[in-house]
Amino acid sequence: MKDLNSLNPEHLEKWFTDESIIWIPPTKEISGKNRIIALFRAIFRRYEKIEWRVSEIFHLGNNKYFYQTSSSGNMNGKGTYNNEICTVVQFSECGKILYLSDYFKDTKVF
Repeated sequence: MKDLNSLNPEHLEKWFTDESIIWIPPTKEISGKNRIIALFRAIFRRYEKIEWRVSEIFHLGNNKYFYQTSSSGNMNGKGTYNNEICTVVQFSECGKILYLSDYFKDTKVF
């Protein structure tokens, strides 16, 4: 979370590989480290400020985890943003993200 909250895509590079896959609505599923980092650059540009806070982490087995997270901040030109997020993450044996999928409580902002 510290790397995500830095809002610096370079800090996220160490978490992904060319085999990584993420799905963060409203985009479609994206694979590959370079495309994933480009997506985070685009996401970070949409906000004047944003912060994520994890409230619960559940181990699902097979290096999969369920994160219950809240996010808040200010979207460029759209005011305050708050959302509740559920994320499923699967890590490789060496701690890289193989798969990440977000589910948002409020999707009207997108």
